[in-house]
Amino acid sequence: MKCALVTGGSRGIGSAICKKLAVDTKYHILINYHSNKIAAEQTLKEVLKLGATAEIIQFDVSNFEEVQSVLTQWQDANPEAIVEAIVNNAGITKDGLFMWMSHEDWNGVMNTSVGGFFNVTQFFIQKMLRNKYGRIVNMVSVSGVKGTPGQTNYSAAKGAIVAATKALAQEVAKRNITVNAVAPGFIRTDMTSQLDEKELLKLIPVNRFGEAEEVANLVSFLISNKSSYITGEVININGGIYS
Repeated sequence: MKCALVTGGSRGIGSAICKKLAVDTKYHILINYHSNKIAAEQTLKEVLKLGATAEIIQFDVSNFEEVQSVLTQWQDANPEAIVEAIVNNAGITKDGLFMWMSHEDWNGVMNTSVGGFFNVTQFFIQKMLRNKYGRIVNMVSVSGVKGTPGQTNYSAAKGAIVAATKALAQEVAKRNITVNAVAPGFIRTDMTSQLDEKELLKLIPVNRFGEAEEVANLVSFLISNKSSYITGEVININGGIYS
């Protein structure tokens, strides 16, 4: 059984990615979630309806021991399963000006994005190297590429993943494993629902927010064999911001 794991797969962009992979690939899809079981079950239902096989798997990506324990149990229960694709999508925001930012808000965002990338990817990377095949896609953000005021913690976390993507890509390329990052701009999801869309449209040359499905299309391409000569890249999908 060949599998694709999507962290933070229950809602928003993560959920759209799960559904897109259900249509475009033959993978058994592992839908990771942390706290919103109802949303995870809804995504699972939609993925199954699209004809794929899938299951939900609960862990907090930022908790090293929990990730190890849950994934080891899953691997032991599914000895034939091979995770060929990982989408590191789980992330949180705790926005605020840096001068007023709490230690908790800094650590929470860093641990989820940067710690989550390490905890999940490191668990599978040796197996990918042995199998001489893998696709790793890290969800970053326009914030991690250009920096966004009020998001110093989120920009730092996503910027760290940009650098990690480029470094890891070079380490594993000989074994037919690609590592790329996708940097969305303003995408219409729960995470952006509080933003002043009318004000932000002035920054976006195409004059609209993106849709989660548009991001999912790009991720699906990077997971496919069509992208096998693309690695270490950060692909912006932001409607032309700062171009």
